[in-house]
Amino acid sequence: MTWEVLSMIGTVAFAISGAIIAMEEEYDILGVYILGIVTAFGGGAIRNLLIGVPVSALWEQGLFFQIALLSITAVFLFPNNLLKHWQKWGNFFDAIGLSAFAIQGALYATDMGHPLSATIVAAVLTGSGGGIIRDLLAGRKPTVLKSEIYAVWAIICGLFVGLKIATNPYELYALFIMATGLRVLSYTYKWKLPIKSLHASGKGI
Repeated sequence: MTWEVLSMIGTVAFAISGAIIAMEEEYDILGVYILGIVTAFGGGAIRNLLIGVPVSALWEQGLFFQIALLSITAVFLFPNNLLKHWQKWGNFFDAIGLSAFAIQGALYATDMGHPLSATIVAAVLTGSGGGIIRDLLAGRKPTVLKSEIYAVWAIICGLFVGLKIATNPYELYALFIMATGLRVLSYTYKWKLPIKSLHASGKGI
């Protein structure tokens, strides 16, 4: 049940996130649906490839596809004057999707008996894979590759699940809330990871 709930939360959040970014980039209605669907299911497809689950398993998630399509439709039909205020929520929905899918991916890997390293990789790819594909299709630099803290929260989710720190539904939902809150704080207060520039003072080293 926890897996299904997190999958549903992540699907809705990432579908909305993809649709909002598509509209920000002024994509047509087909582009909005494509970006929303790719964002919602791209991470799961990449995860399945790497941990040995047939990619065709995605096509068995009929209910989640319907939920994603309904979410995208609702956002597309949202009045423009109100949608402008909702655009700032794009990062919030992305944070929800990141946390929900990172935990879902980690649970998937542990259920298949994979080691901690694979659990962390599954968490990162499931949590950020869809966002990476979304940003690339939208012509943006993927958030996960910036100095902005993003994938770290997925790694933490993988560690908590892989080390059995979070096992029962209450602990998993608490982890979801914690990871989402940390992601919100990281983009609100512009927390960043260290970077090393090769162009100090405008000159290469």
